[in-house]
Amino acid sequence: MSAVLEKPVEPPGPLREFWLGFAANRGAFIALIVFAAIALASLFAPLIAPHDPVEQYRDFMLTPPVWAEDGNAQFLLGTDELGRDMLSRLLHGGRVSLGIGLAAVAMSLVPGVMLGLCAAFFQRFLSPAIMRVMDIVLALPALLLAICVITILGPGLVNTVIAIAIGALPGYVRLTRAAALAEIGRDYVTASRVAGAGVARLMFVAVLPNCMAPLIVNATLSFSSAILETAGLGFLGLGVQAPTPEWGTMLSAARDYITRAPWVVTLPGLTILVTVLAINLMGDGLRDALDPKLKKVS
Repeated sequence: MSAVLEKPVEPPGPLREFWLGFAANRGAFIALIVFAAIALASLFAPLIAPHDPVEQYRDFMLTPPVWAEDGNAQFLLGTDELGRDMLSRLLHGGRVSLGIGLAAVAMSLVPGVMLGLCAAFFQRFLSPAIMRVMDIVLALPALLLAICVITILGPGLVNTVIAIAIGALPGYVRLTRAAALAEIGRDYVTASRVAGAGVARLMFVAVLPNCMAPLIVNATLSFSSAILETAGLGFLGLGVQAPTPEWGTMLSAARDYITRAPWVVTLPGLTILVTVLAINLMGDGLRDALDPKLKKVS
C-alpha cells in the first residue's frame, strides 16, 4: 500500500485570521452588513433617491408612509411638514451625517496620534504640556465643548466637523501615548535603537504599527459618537443648516409634529439608532478580532 502523504495545514494569514475572528461574532457580522447597506445607500443617494431632497410638494404635506392610511405610492416613507420626500431626505442626510462623522474621526485621529507619539517619546519636555492641555479639554463634556466651538466659529458643516474633532482629540492622544509607552521598552525597539534608527523611524515604523489595533477600535466607536454629536448639534440648530438634509436637523424640524405626524420624527430617529448601534457592534467585533486576549479559542 502506498502511503498517502498529507500536506501540512498552513496557518491562516493575518488578514484571514482577522476576518475569521470578526465573523465569529455574529452580531458584529450582521452589523457590518447593515452598516454597509446604509453607507452604500447614502453614497449612491443621488442615483436611488426618488425625489430631490429639498423639493417641496405643497399638495402632499405630511403625507403618511405608503403602508398607512391615506399613504401615497409616490412617497414611500411619506413627506414632512413642507411636503419634502422623507426617503430622499434620509438618504441624502446619511451622506451628510456619515461624511461629518468620517471627517471628524480623520481630523482628530491624525493629530491625536502625532501628539500621543510625541508625548511618549519626549516624556521630559513635551509630555507634561501635551497631557495637561488634553486634561483641560477632557474636563468639558464633548457636546458642551462642541457647542462652545460652534458658538465661536458659527454654525455650518465645516465648523461642525472641527468642533466634533476637537472634542475627540484627547482620547486619541491618551490612547496612543499609553500604547506607545507599552511598546517602547520592548526588545525590538531596543534593537532598532542599537541599529541606529532615528526617532522618526522608531515612531512611525517600529512603534506605531503595533499600536494600531486599539486605535482602530477607538476610531470605530468615535465614529458613532461623532454621528450622535452631529445629530445633537443639528437638533439644537447649531450644526448643518436648513435646507440641507441631516438626520438631527430633520428631528429638530419635526418635533412640533410628533403627535400629528409621528413618522417625521420616528424615521430619522430610527435611522440614527440603527446606524449607531451597527457601528458600536462592529467596534465590539473589531476589538474581539484584534485583541489576542479576547479571541475565542475554538
